[in-house]
Amino acid sequence: MKKFPAKTLLAAAAIIALAGGFVVSLSAKPMAPAVQFTSLNGEKLTMADLRGKVVLVNFWATDCPGCVAEMPDLIKTQQKYQAAGLTTVAVAMPHDRPDYVVSYTQKNALPFFVTLDPTGQLGKAFNNVQLTPTTFVIDKQGRILQRTVGVLDFAKLDALIEKELGHQPS
Repeated sequence: MKKFPAKTLLAAAAIIALAGGFVVSLSAKPMAPAVQFTSLNGEKLTMADLRGKVVLVNFWATDCPGCVAEMPDLIKTQQKYQAAGLTTVAVAMPHDRPDYVVSYTQKNALPFFVTLDPTGQLGKAFNNVQLTPTTFVIDKQGRILQRTVGVLDFAKLDALIEKELGHQPS
């Protein structure tokens, strides 16, 4: 059996440890950005305020056909899981006119927190969101579990929310 010098064995062990750490870091879910949302009526909400809840952050626009098409299902999802601990935050994109967002929100009685992103800072914080709809599912510890670009598959979304909430909807 061939003997290896101690330095070679230590270097190999270090490489294996680094590789293992790299694999673990790839599987670790990123934390949601530490942002503050301001609702249409001036109410403030931070990601820290949402710890302990499962959170949906949906980037949308009133001129986005996919966004408008999925909004009734987002409303149903919020209503279905709200009592169990789901919070939905709808972030209107920078190009969306505030008066259009307010009108849409009122007309459709959106039952969740709606915010404007006039400078694009929220979109930038969430890994530079450019397309709508883009939706993030965030767990109770503030980790991003899923990012979906495009219209959501609500059957899959329900399964993920139920798993994260730890029980069936009320």
